[in-house]
Amino acid sequence: MSNTTPDFTERLLIDAGIREGMRVLDVGCGSGDVTYLLARLVGSTGEVVGADHDANALSIARQRTAPPHHAHPTFIESDLLGLAESLGVFDAIVGRRVLMYQADTVAAVRALAQYLRPGGTIVFQEHDTTLVPASLDGFLLHKRAQGWIQHMIEREGADLHIGFNLHRIFTQAGLAVEAVRGECLIQTSSSPYALGHIVRACLPRILAHGAATAEEVEVETLQARLDEERTQSQGIYIGDMIFGAWAKKSH
Repeated sequence: MSNTTPDFTERLLIDAGIREGMRVLDVGCGSGDVTYLLARLVGSTGEVVGADHDANALSIARQRTAPPHHAHPTFIESDLLGLAESLGVFDAIVGRRVLMYQADTVAAVRALAQYLRPGGTIVFQEHDTTLVPASLDGFLLHKRAQGWIQHMIEREGADLHIGFNLHRIFTQAGLAVEAVRGECLIQTSSSPYALGHIVRACLPRILAHGAATAEEVEVETLQARLDEERTQSQGIYIGDMIFGAWAKKSH
C-alpha cells in the first residue's frame, strides 16, 4: 500500500462508503490483503469477517498483524455459496477477483445479498484481461509474462470479460447499481511493478494448466529481467485493466 496515494482497492472501498463502525464481510479473502485493509477502514468499533475455501491461505491470514488499535478480523473456512446463516447480516460485503470464478455470477451475488442488511452495500473489484497488455513499445517479456497469467485464468474457467459484466450482474441480482469505474495499471521506467513475483505466486497453477513451462518462465530471474526491460524503455506499458462497482440492497 502506498504511503501517499491510496490504491484502486482502497479508493473504491472508501468511495463506496466503507467507514468506521461497519460490519463487513470479505468473500474470497485469500491471505487477507483486503480483509486487513477493511479492518483499518472500519476501525476499533467495526468488525470484519474474511471467508475463503482455502485453508492454507486462511492460515496465513490469521497469522498477520491487525492495524494498531483495530479489531483483529475473524476468518472462516467457507465457500461463497456455503456461508452459515449464523453469520448474521452485514453493512457491506466486499470481494476482489472473486466473481470471475463463479459459474453463475448472478446467483452468487443474489445469495450474498441475503447476508446484507437493507440499504447495505456490495462492492466488487474485478479485472478484465481482454484489453491488455497494451504498449507502443516492445515490452516483449512483460507481454509474455502477462500471457502466462491470462492463459492460466482462462483455463481455470474464469470470465475474462467480468469487468464489463459487473453492472449487468448486480442489476439482474436485484441490486441498485450506484457506480462503476475502471482504471488502467500503468508501468513506466520509474514505476516498479511486481509482475515477476505475481508469476512466482501463480507458478504452480501456470504449470498445472500448461500455460507455460518452468524453463520458459525461469522464475528465479524473471523479476530482474522484467525490471531491466522496464527501466530501459522510455515507453508506457499497460498491464492490467481494473474494474470496480458497488450497489445497494433496497430497503
